[in-house]
Amino acid sequence: MLRYLFKRLCLALLTLLVIMLVSYMLLRIAPGDPTRSTILGENAGTAGLSEDKGALAENKSLRESLHLDKPKLVGFVLWLKDIVIHGDLGKSASVDPGRPVAGIILERLPVTLSLNFWAILFVYMFAIPIGLKAALSPDSPFDRFMTFLLFFMYSVPVFWMSLTLQANFCVGGRFPLFPDRGLAVLNTEGLYTWQILWRTALHYALPVFCLSYAGFAGLSRFARTGMIEVIHQDYIRTARAKGLPEGVVILKHAFRNSMITLITLFAGLLPGLVAGSIIIEYIFSIPGMGALSINALTSRDIPLLMALFGFGGVLTLLGILLSDILYVLVDPRISFEKRS
Repeated sequence: MLRYLFKRLCLALLTLLVIMLVSYMLLRIAPGDPTRSTILGENAGTAGLSEDKGALAENKSLRESLHLDKPKLVGFVLWLKDIVIHGDLGKSASVDPGRPVAGIILERLPVTLSLNFWAILFVYMFAIPIGLKAALSPDSPFDRFMTFLLFFMYSVPVFWMSLTLQANFCVGGRFPLFPDRGLAVLNTEGLYTWQILWRTALHYALPVFCLSYAGFAGLSRFARTGMIEVIHQDYIRTARAKGLPEGVVILKHAFRNSMITLITLFAGLLPGLVAGSIIIEYIFSIPGMGALSINALTSRDIPLLMALFGFGGVLTLLGILLSDILYVLVDPRISFEKRS
């Protein structure tokens, strides 16, 4: 087991290195000077760097700190050296100039993690039971109705659903049942604990639904397909012939063996939700990683973008590694020695 995990970690580190190298090269070859708007600010369109010696000197200093004055490969090596040796992700160049990138990410990360935790829980809590129920009664009215409903929801764009719900059910809309922005209750003075929890739940309700509804169709259909394949196997008929209760047959024998497909989907679910939360956080004005990514992209903040790309790569590789570990825990026929 340890040998297999060591090999996978080494492969993951190599993959992450390639991801960061490609990301850095793409940022460097993109047209334009990422330091120009940072230095000139609102005067970027009216005054050139050649006409302002102070701005020119500051621009030169910023380019040197970002290693933009070096060849691309040399700049990447210097950036990597700062991380490996000093553990320094650098400082923000434009989003929050001069502030350490690690501090900016750690400030926004809990918001996005809390949002995606509830979204993932919501997806699995509803999609899997729907898939199991549909598998136990295929082609029934329930199966046909849920298939139509879930794929209809899947076909609706996230941004359209978010804007529609916000316009109709948030403050200022026809039915002002939910807050229109943020995840935190701003004024808690004089409120009981249950009132704070209720208002916090109202803040989470629409963003979590918009982030998770598209995953219902895919996950429930995979759960249905995997379950249908399993319940027709010989060992399921044997378990029923032994007189085991139907609930034990379904949950202990059938469902466990149908989880391989669901575990495979989990590998891409976490990074996919984090990437998808960009739209949700922007529409609902949530100060998380999604809004931070948009700001970093529009201002071309290279140190911050590299950190965000690395975070996304780590999430993806971590999801794949967790899936491999869960394979062994769920299916006794799979072992680390055989995978090695």
